[in-house]
Amino acid sequence: MGDAPNTVDNEMVEEIEGVVALHRRLLEAWNRRDAAGMAELIANDGSLVGFDGSQMNGRQAIGAELERIFQDHIPAAYVWKVREVRFLAPEVAILRAVVGMVPPGQVDIAPSVNAIQSLVAIKSPSGWQIALFQNTPAQFHGRPDLVAQLNTELRALL
Repeated sequence: MGDAPNTVDNEMVEEIEGVVALHRRLLEAWNRRDAAGMAELIANDGSLVGFDGSQMNGRQAIGAELERIFQDHIPAAYVWKVREVRFLAPEVAILRAVVGMVPPGQVDIAPSVNAIQSLVAIKSPSGWQIALFQNTPAQFHGRPDLVAQLNTELRALL
């Protein structure tokens, strides 16, 4: 009986690591310009809200739109920091992260595209999948101290 709390803690750590790994794989696939790799992480009926507010629904539609984006653009690469993973139920988690983007050929983030990311993950028999991913600009209107603070935090990741 004395071991039960550690077992629960270890199981929770594994679940948190699974959700964090899902987010990492998503951003690494973006950085590789791998639309199929990103789409495979999305639930069949998952949704994605892009930085510009565009909405994509369903794994196939998301994969097709990402493929179009990668064919037409060489996007900036993500750097990120996960700030929180919280479970709503044993098979449903929310991940919150901050991200910066390093434009092609550059070595510093472009602060104008810093973002806050929210990911809702669901656990299926095959593992964690993305039910909803949202990428929101971190502009902090009228609060330059928060902009500077986030820039410092993200630059430390480079």
